[in-house]
Amino acid sequence: MNTYEAVLKEVFDHLHEYPEVSWKEVNTTAYLREFFEERGVTPSTFVDCTGLVADIGEGNPVVALRADIDALWQEVNGDFRANHSCGHDAHMTIVLGVFLHLLERKDELNGTVRFIFQPAEEKGAGALKLVEEGVVDDVDYLFGMHLRPIQELRSGTFSPAISHGATRHVRGVIEGDDAHGARPHLNTNAIQVGAELVQAINNMHFDPLIPHSMKVTAFHAGGESANIIPGRATFTVDVRAQTNELMEEMTAQLERVISFYKTYHKIGIKTEVVANMAAAVLNDEATDTMRDAILEVKGEETLCPVRITTGGDDFHFYTIKKPGLRATMLGIGCDLTPGLHHPQMTFQWEAIPDAIKVITKAVEKSLAKGNG
Repeated sequence: MNTYEAVLKEVFDHLHEYPEVSWKEVNTTAYLREFFEERGVTPSTFVDCTGLVADIGEGNPVVALRADIDALWQEVNGDFRANHSCGHDAHMTIVLGVFLHLLERKDELNGTVRFIFQPAEEKGAGALKLVEEGVVDDVDYLFGMHLRPIQELRSGTFSPAISHGATRHVRGVIEGDDAHGARPHLNTNAIQVGAELVQAINNMHFDPLIPHSMKVTAFHAGGESANIIPGRATFTVDVRAQTNELMEEMTAQLERVISFYKTYHKIGIKTEVVANMAAAVLNDEATDTMRDAILEVKGEETLCPVRITTGGDDFHFYTIKKPGLRATMLGIGCDLTPGLHHPQMTFQWEAIPDAIKVITKAVEKSLAKGNG
């Protein structure tokens, strides 16, 4: 491992060791800020949220790279804690690696390269916040990246774009009163309501030609006393669809079902959308640029087709909110196992330096194209 890779491995190890959940990435932001400042670049931070943006070069075009910086909250070896099981620590490392590559010749850049470190991707809200902050107002090209599970890409291979599906998380509260276990006629059992909701969701049918899924991923009711019928419960529904149109159809059906059981059982059920990610709207020019970069850096044997996945990423809000933005996400094969969001997720580190080279080449090609 050369000195350059050793620096990046140290960066990755630090970010992996100190994960922070969405909107609370305070120390992560401070670490990133210090990384830039130590190399003579002053980043911009935000008044009311975490994350930062740093530029090198000047003028047009503006080519941006985006890394998500938040971790998941999950049980790891028996303890609940923040955990980088979605690869965001690797994404930050990759973007910093591109920065180090380009910093050596920043005075020769034919345009501006912007490094965006975005909070709260796991909440589906960070990209929208940075759009609101204006970080892509003057951006011509935007590149993201994501480690892919071994089922999608093997180590040493790359995809020039990731066609994510839409994702929506709905959290609900069943609001009723408890009753004595011997008097079930005096309340509505929240567990029964939940069971009926699960059954109704399983009985929904949508266009089978479009990948989709809907399932209850959390349900909490009752306590230690076995002779109390719980009247209150909380639940979460994970909704996924490959198109934004189907997502709206599925969400509307879910709302109708919840409304029916609310009326049928004469019980309160309140819901809110706690995370929302749009399906990808692919850009041909950006995808072609990334494809050419893969071919030039790694060769034809490493190039894989666009990967269609039902996973979600709020990266695609950038292109939805700014339709003229030329953007794509590089899919990185790294033999990631057992899977994304698994508490013991691991991947092949050797994929990181190659990903840095591919994205650096895509940036250089975009700068050479100019604004046209």
